[in-house]
Amino acid sequence: MTQDDQNSSSVARLLVIDDDVDHCEFLRAYLEPEHFQLECSHRGEAGLERALSQGFDLVILDVMLPGINGFEVLRRLRAKSRIPVLMLTARGDEVDRIVGLEMGADDYLLKPFNPRELVARIHAILRRARYEADEPGSRRYPGVLIVGDVRLDSGTRSVNRGDSPVELTAVEFDLLERMLRSAGRVLSREVLAAKVLGRELSPLDRSIDNHISQLRKKLGARCEGLERIKTIRGVGYLYSKTSTDTAS
Repeated sequence: MTQDDQNSSSVARLLVIDDDVDHCEFLRAYLEPEHFQLECSHRGEAGLERALSQGFDLVILDVMLPGINGFEVLRRLRAKSRIPVLMLTARGDEVDRIVGLEMGADDYLLKPFNPRELVARIHAILRRARYEADEPGSRRYPGVLIVGDVRLDSGTRSVNRGDSPVELTAVEFDLLERMLRSAGRVLSREVLAAKVLGRELSPLDRSIDNHISQLRKKLGARCEGLERIKTIRGVGYLYSKTSTDTAS
């Protein structure tokens, strides 16, 4: 862990919503020495109420919960709050991971997981959230991007396809911004993960692939008949560009 990570995490309050008491205690034993303050809730309704009212920096949310499940907790939470959410999903359950990202989760982690990877994911999410909070009206890349029928405004963090607004999660917006600025060029999955997620990809990590899938669904096909986001097998992704596409 870097000194910056230690400093940034020293006051971070994490809420774990998970009905597995033993798992919560395991997380507490590992995360508190890493300079996190951890609280646990074992039911969806109670966890949602605490997440909305008690000033946490990040929520670690399990999918399988008694009462309302993790997806419903996330749906209700996103209706009122942009607090970062890291979802825990069962290994191999691709549908859970995609649904979580569609509903606004910032990242997901497969269970069982390496605790060191959990810490790395938390630091990456908190760094991204603090960057946005510190510079609410000024992005690292100011200006408007227009590529085909998509218009992205970095200042207002808004996206339109034609005349229609497109609702994106924070991660999806950052990923699209990165791809539009590099339209016509191939970006590797590793570069996208480092620049957008703030971390390295593990061998079986499909985070970037799932976020790309959501962007494709939300943006639809390009009107020029081009494939909007091309998969370059074994390398990464390319956002299609024509001679009329501009950035400012």
